[in-house]
Amino acid sequence: MSTTIEVSIMGQSYMLACAEGEQEALRHAVAEVDREMCSIRDLGRIRARERIAVLAALNLAHAKLGAAAAAPADESLPHELGARLHRLQQRLDGALGTDDQLL
Repeated sequence: MSTTIEVSIMGQSYMLACAEGEQEALRHAVAEVDREMCSIRDLGRIRARERIAVLAALNLAHAKLGAAAAAPADESLPHELGARLHRLQQRLDGALGTDDQLL
């Protein structure tokens, strides 16, 4: 069963579908995205929300890959993290529906 939660990214509200018990994880992910996007916006060089979103995604992916490279040799952790991120991405895609613009 899923529930809907309201979140805010760079001052814009979104209603997102979320599986029961995953609300806290989704809110944490939203906070990370919001923090990264606001940081890019506050530098003042880029104003377009779409460009900010792409740069934030690249920065977060780079940080994730760097953390994975520095992680211990336990192969299950990166796989589990990747699977969880994939599920989160699917939920976000479903919540955004056919709206082709994330932001």
